[in-house]
Amino acid sequence: MNTVIERKNEHLRICLEKKVEHPHLKAGFEEYQFVNPALPEINLRDIDLSTTFLKKPLRAPIIISGMTGGTSEGRTINRNLAQAAQDLGLAMGVGSQRVALENDSLRESFQVRDIAPDIPLLANLGAVQLNYGLGISHCQEAIKMIGADGLALHLNPLHEALQFDGNTNFKHLREKIKRVCEKLEAPVIIKGVGTGISSFTAEVLKDTGIQGIDIGGAGGTCWPLIEYYRTKDPIKKNICKSFQDWGIPTAKAIQEIRKNWPSIFLIGSGGIRSGIDGAKSLALGADLFGMALPLIKPATQSALAVKDYLYQIIEELRLTMFVIGAETLNSLKKTHLLQPANLFGSH
Repeated sequence: MNTVIERKNEHLRICLEKKVEHPHLKAGFEEYQFVNPALPEINLRDIDLSTTFLKKPLRAPIIISGMTGGTSEGRTINRNLAQAAQDLGLAMGVGSQRVALENDSLRESFQVRDIAPDIPLLANLGAVQLNYGLGISHCQEAIKMIGADGLALHLNPLHEALQFDGNTNFKHLREKIKRVCEKLEAPVIIKGVGTGISSFTAEVLKDTGIQGIDIGGAGGTCWPLIEYYRTKDPIKKNICKSFQDWGIPTAKAIQEIRKNWPSIFLIGSGGIRSGIDGAKSLALGADLFGMALPLIKPATQSALAVKDYLYQIIEELRLTMFVIGAETLNSLKKTHLLQPANLFGSH
């Protein structure tokens, strides 16, 4: 079996069978709490969750983060996720498409436009692959392959290193990302993978032409822990374990990037586990929030199971907005009712 396909299968199996969230590091949303005004002065029926992404409408500010593809199970997962996204009016990304660029027979596992014609859809490649033979034409092909509206270039140096057979030459990537942004007609979004994007990195990327950042912060899926489960070598296991709490908590990264780059489109992802978390991410400065790990198991079952899970998230978001008196997402983003949890005392 192709080693990349085998690795994708192992990643899926581990995510389904093991506890792979950061064991100690939290996403940071627990450090904030909404003040309850008790008199919201709005009608629940008037809550408006709609927004836009990649010039397309969304019925709620949620993106299903790119997870998988390249395997038969990955195809099932992607199609169930896409059907749910289409039905609920949400955005979606797919997993890294490098394997499909190398093997045409695997393209179908990423293709979902036939069942999700209307959703904002993100293609996905590892930015580091720009140092391993991929260029503008491959980025264009990844977009064309799935009829995507934009391209996510993910940054995952720690994960590549901990795979021990990963691609670890990250030299001069900034200039290559800039060239992709200059030549590609579709928007480019930089995506974190479980360790977050720092405000320093955002500053470095400011003049590259990227049109968005997906935080992918720490506090959710822990890739060092996944690689811990993959390897049989005891020394490598110890190395992976040493990095299991590495990264920037999602809430902190959102705040810092928004403060230093007010105009950038920002997706808060990494450890969001409820609509209340999602509301906090928006109040801290995100434009959308993303989810991945909690959707994998439902997506192996059916599109309906994914829809049920996401419906709960949407309703939690709606109710949070209601009780704090935020009728629109713009009102939520401007709220002064999100406060440090320590102001409320211990529980």
